[in-house]
Amino acid sequence: MTDIIYPVVVLGGLGSAFGIILAIASKVFFVPTDPKVEQLQNVLPGANCGACGFPGCAGLAQALADGKAPVNACSVGGQKVADLVAGILGTEAEAVEKQVAVVLCQGDCDKAKDKFIYEGIQDCRIASRLSDGQKACSFGCTGCGTCYNVCQFDAIEMVNGIAVIDREKCTACKKCIEVCPKKIIELVPYDNHAIVKCKSEDPGKVVRGNCSIGCIGCQICVKNCPSNAFAFENNLAKINYDKCTNCMICVEKCPTKAIVNPVKEESLAN
Repeated sequence: MTDIIYPVVVLGGLGSAFGIILAIASKVFFVPTDPKVEQLQNVLPGANCGACGFPGCAGLAQALADGKAPVNACSVGGQKVADLVAGILGTEAEAVEKQVAVVLCQGDCDKAKDKFIYEGIQDCRIASRLSDGQKACSFGCTGCGTCYNVCQFDAIEMVNGIAVIDREKCTACKKCIEVCPKKIIELVPYDNHAIVKCKSEDPGKVVRGNCSIGCIGCQICVKNCPSNAFAFENNLAKINYDKCTNCMICVEKCPTKAIVNPVKEESLAN
């Protein structure tokens, strides 16, 4: 009988001793936490996307409490969260300009030519290593859906071999931008209604041979823009969004329809 009782008593004693030691240690090594951190974490969206540059919402909450991040650091939360954060910190939030990600390519299966048929792993980063992807245009969307796979907000869908981003669902978390090997996904102002949806720097003749909807470098947009919002670099038209007035002249004049109005596109889609 003693062979059973003795081990039980010893283990029970050791357990009690360790419990007391841990209790004392928790008091001795207790690190006080700033109550603002918990408050801040509660108002953050909890996406943990890392777009703010900090390790998740908990990391951002600590940085905000320490004054190491601006109150509008959370692009996912937008103006609403910025105002809540400012209220907790006793400061004011500057106006947050809403931005959305846009795929600067319209070369889907009907409009862009292919060099070959790709049947490998469906990952844009891998596919693009093989002769810059299957498309004749080396700047075009590979269409394997890597951006779709990383989007946490269901804002991206693959339509006829090309990625399309829903402006209303996009939170500008930049995950799609980070994974795109072609670097054709960029943030643009939500309120801007003219976008050059092409990134090809090939000469116009080459573009015409590869894609029916690419920028051919005709510069009609540059010449007709009343606010001088266009620049022309590397055979490609580019918009200065700070100057753009949404007059839509460029959209109307573009002969290949490479310049689009995303608001009109959405209304037609719906």
